[in-house]
Amino acid sequence: MQRIKVNFKNSDSEQLQGVLELPSNQEPHNFILFAHCFTCNKNFHAPTNISASLASKGYGVLRFDFTGLGDSEGEFENTNFSGNVEDLIAAAKFLEQEYSSPTIIVGHSLGGAAAMFAAKKISSMKCIATINAPSNLEHLEKHFENNLEKIEKQGFAKVNIGGRSFRIKKQFVDDLRQNNEIKTVGELRKAFLILHSPNDKIVNIKHAEELYKAARHPKSFVSLDTADHMLSQEKDSNYAGNVIAAWATSYIDQPEQAELETDHEVMANLGDEGYTTQIITGKHHFLADEPESVGGKNLGPNPYELVSSGLAACTSMTIQMYARRKNWHIENVETHVSYSKKHAEDCENCEDNSAKIDTFEREIILKSELDDKQIQRIREIADKCPVHKTLSSKSQIITNLKT
Repeated sequence: MQRIKVNFKNSDSEQLQGVLELPSNQEPHNFILFAHCFTCNKNFHAPTNISASLASKGYGVLRFDFTGLGDSEGEFENTNFSGNVEDLIAAAKFLEQEYSSPTIIVGHSLGGAAAMFAAKKISSMKCIATINAPSNLEHLEKHFENNLEKIEKQGFAKVNIGGRSFRIKKQFVDDLRQNNEIKTVGELRKAFLILHSPNDKIVNIKHAEELYKAARHPKSFVSLDTADHMLSQEKDSNYAGNVIAAWATSYIDQPEQAELETDHEVMANLGDEGYTTQIITGKHHFLADEPESVGGKNLGPNPYELVSSGLAACTSMTIQMYARRKNWHIENVETHVSYSKKHAEDCENCEDNSAKIDTFEREIILKSELDDKQIQRIREIADKCPVHKTLSSKSQIITNLKT
């Protein structure tokens, strides 16, 4: 994926700073607006991971700092919920002018509520996805309920939210109360996905129930199981991104994916960050990656797992192809392959690590009623699969480097 720093102006001509996450090997088929949670910013782990997951599926994702937060201009104490909605509208106009109108909006927590209000005013929006979002804004007052009397009397108060101090003005509280109508959800008439954790201690799961009841079809709910409100674990934010990417495909237009014309050609594309690699072969697009233990995100199989997958798939195909030609009924062929480096049998220098060779261990499980002679023949056929022959013979790799 590639990341581009962008900036655009809000309705008060203040500069808002954002990051546009793009797929590295294709033009985005759709653009998404991401609204971060209350007092968060674009670089928190949840928006970063969700945006990366969506970009890996071909989406372009704009996440940005609301006015007065992160790298954006303005004073947070002078902002309010309505201002966040206006910021999202400004972001949509920026995408429309510079790239393409956004068709999906994703909002986390209070950003989810802002996304619902903004979607009513952005005509290009086809889909809304909320993550641990409130059905009303009354719960936000709990963050500063001990200061409400002070806010009412003197017009402001210092409030501690998430370990940070923020100055909250009376106009902020008044604006929340004026935008507290759940009927907004029922007026949207757009595809709606609600993702919520039943263990959310900040925005109770009942909010998701109220949103679902108020929304019109098509609407969907997905439980985030053990996730917390902030989606602190990377696996939870990656999962949310993958679910949104798959769900939205039913409601958006997508051009046909690029296809490599040369038979058996594979293209692997990796940017300057991480190891998540986009792969195209023919009409098929998928990911390769490395495990988290070595700095990857584990969004796809690693290179050796891909090689092992090729051997396993080719083995099962070859066996079934032969059996069908012989009219031998095999209900199922299950091939397991594992890769490691091991000493060759009876090697002369077994104490020397350099004497180890690449080893693929294969286990084939047949569900059939073949006799012993037929099973022995299947064992011989397995060794004749094309990928087996390639891996067990000497190959050559010819490299051409272009800059």
